[in-house]
Amino acid sequence: MHSTEIHTYLHRFFKENDCEILHGNEHYLTVQLTIDMDKRIMNRPFYWRYIESVNEIPNPAQLTLITDMQQLHNGMRGEVIHLGSPRLHQLFQVTKEMGQFVKMYERIVGTNNQVVLTPWVGVNYKVSFTSHQTKEMLYSVGINLMTGAVVKEFQETISMLDLSDQSSEQVFHLPYIITPVRALDRLDAVITQVIEGEDLTWVEEAEKRWRKDQAVLDYFYEGQEPKPECYEMEKQAMEERFKPRISVDVVNGGLFYLK
Repeated sequence: MHSTEIHTYLHRFFKENDCEILHGNEHYLTVQLTIDMDKRIMNRPFYWRYIESVNEIPNPAQLTLITDMQQLHNGMRGEVIHLGSPRLHQLFQVTKEMGQFVKMYERIVGTNNQVVLTPWVGVNYKVSFTSHQTKEMLYSVGINLMTGAVVKEFQETISMLDLSDQSSEQVFHLPYIITPVRALDRLDAVITQVIEGEDLTWVEEAEKRWRKDQAVLDYFYEGQEPKPECYEMEKQAMEERFKPRISVDVVNGGLFYLK
């Protein structure tokens, strides 16, 4: 996931959760949190308990999130956000808690003619490649429910549109041919193909490192039969550390009606 994709995700996350974006550019955002969002992500329950007990005026926090530190040379202070950073994982989790799937419509204004909107399903996936090291990638894909056409980097596409959870007047929603459930199956297949196309040399490297450390462990306990419990524990810990694993999680997604 590139810094621009992360920036797009952050911008839409806070905008859709009614958090005012005070200022920023393509490399950072300064956001005024709502009371609800402060409670969700700032981890200060004692503050809110006190404020509510004495009926004080609340003061939700402001956050400055930096998505490309290399582009900032003025000493700006804030949280550096990248794929794998705790804050980004936290926002992913909040997204799940608040509703993983949405229905959105492209806003249509300034026309008296009927506009046709086409249904799409879009999904953001987080793929984790794990062994003794971890790499995480975010993929965004969408599928046209009329034609079956698949678009990658779908999140970037819709981030440039004016979307609403309410349909505009003077629009006609095409009934989908491909059901959303079937569309999700197709998108899962697309992600599987993407993973298969990734450089998987890390799997060979992890297994090579695993065999090497296993040989050292076997040498250390050579001649001891039966093997002591500590040997089995170390062997199990080694497997948990080095065994290559690929996991796919849905961050969020939705049904989108677009021009």
